[in-house]
Amino acid sequence: MPFFQALGYDVFNPSEVIPEFTADVGVKKGEKVDYALCIDGRLSVLVECKPSTIDLDLKHASQLFRYFATTDARFAVLTNGVVYQFYSDIDQPNKMDEKPFFVFSLEAIKRTDPAILERFTRASFNIDAIIAEAGRLKLESQMRIELEKEFATPSDEFVRLMAARVQPGGRMTAATRELFQPILLNSIGALIRDRVNERLTSALNVANPAEPTLPEGQSDDMSTVEEGFVTTDDEIAGFRIVQAIAARHVDPGRIVIRDSKSYCAILLDDNNRKPLARLHFNSPTTRYVGTFAGKAETRHLVSAPIDIYKLEQQLVARVNELVAARDG
Repeated sequence: MPFFQALGYDVFNPSEVIPEFTADVGVKKGEKVDYALCIDGRLSVLVECKPSTIDLDLKHASQLFRYFATTDARFAVLTNGVVYQFYSDIDQPNKMDEKPFFVFSLEAIKRTDPAILERFTRASFNIDAIIAEAGRLKLESQMRIELEKEFATPSDEFVRLMAARVQPGGRMTAATRELFQPILLNSIGALIRDRVNERLTSALNVANPAEPTLPEGQSDDMSTVEEGFVTTDDEIAGFRIVQAIAARHVDPGRIVIRDSKSYCAILLDDNNRKPLARLHFNSPTTRYVGTFAGKAETRHLVSAPIDIYKLEQQLVARVNELVAARDG
């Protein structure tokens, strides 16, 4: 119930959060699913709850499968109060998928989770938008599972692929496989450790940055110097995306990045009075990209730098605004 409340649903309104939702399914009468969420009178989400002491699997979702096919709900949630598995009908219309497109765990919250959960809030719920995103999320989730398997125990196919890239033309024999498999495992482990260390270093620098010294004569609130700050890989990726979008309308060499304690500024002509965007990527859980119209900044929630492409219209309008002001 607190989870529904956190998403903005009125748990005390029985027309919005319906406990023990009942529907007749074929010859089965009076079957109940634990909760149904209704938005503006429309059945939207079915929820089946299990004890927190059990691990969730498909056998716990039998009622969800039956109800999904006979109601108008497009989403179903299977939860034990700690883990929330979100399902839809991506593979076949009106038939609940066997694999969730999104899994949220209170014990292991990922940085991208808040942005995804926001789509399920009462205020932001949009079936078409969620369905469009669900297909990508499902593929991403399945890809991550397969990568985790390969990273833990590389398959013969993966070893063969990587060995062929390192030593083109070589034959894959049992001896070659025995040689390359531990090397591949060590390389993967070293790569992951290096990335983790980079993240930790960036976090420490954000939490305890050196005190910057402004150049003499500068007093604008966007004025910063780079000393004492570490520009992260995601901030660089975000900058490159903004630069790529702006490059269709202005020389990309005029687009520069300037980091600071609170945000990463992307400027035109390296002028702090000509902000194109701000990357607010310092939070470990929530990220925003700021766009500008005049002096007003509007923040947009994003889950990853690639989401900046969705802001192309605002960024192009800002580029044109600044170029027009200069020409004028």
